Amino acid sequence: MGKIARALISVTDKTGIEELGKALAGFGVQILSTGGTAKALAQAGIPITEVSAFTGFPEMLDGRVKTLHPKIHGGILGIRSNPEHAAAMEKHGIVPIDMVVVNLYAFEKTVARPGCALADAVENIDIGGPTLLRAAAKNYPLVTVITDPADYAVVQEEMARSGGSVSEETNFRLARKVFKLTHEYDAAISRYLESAARSR
Repeated sequence: MGKIARALISVTDKTGIEELGKALAGFGVQILSTGGTAKALAQAGIPITEVSAFTGFPEMLDGRVKTLHPKIHGGILGIRSNPEHAAAMEKHGIVPIDMVVVNLYAFEKTVARPGCALADAVENIDIGGPTLLRAAAKNYPLVTVITDPADYAVVQEEMARSGGSVSEETNFRLARKVFKLTHEYDAAISRYLESAARSR
């Protein structure tokens, strides 16, 4: 895999995110970000590009639509060595996104709160996050995907050793973690909704 040039960071759990952001900036990585993550990184003095500025499309619907855009998902899913993909990306102004750092809305914590209403639970079902994670994990030979803050240091160390890239072996390990996470996340939502249906 080539040197990481562009990363998308959007996290609910901001543990270690400033350190990761500073490390990526030190490697010359362009950081795309949204909402509270963008604010936290900017306040730490880390240069960021808002996703809305990158796509030319504003966040909308109370934040429900932020990263669901072809410039984001095309950049993640595009196979750079495929001439048709490369031509389509060039035609539509899509540039590669080489790293995705995302963790999900804390759905299980939300529904564990006493008196949590169904509407509140539904609002805490993450849509964009799992979509980003699954897209990046599907294209693991070309994209590094991190959902667990415990992996930040490992990736930083590998980038330091390699001059800014991450091996396909590491990417494959991280991709497997993604699909395990999204499987468990969807299962938690399914269990909750089945329980809610029985209590209605």
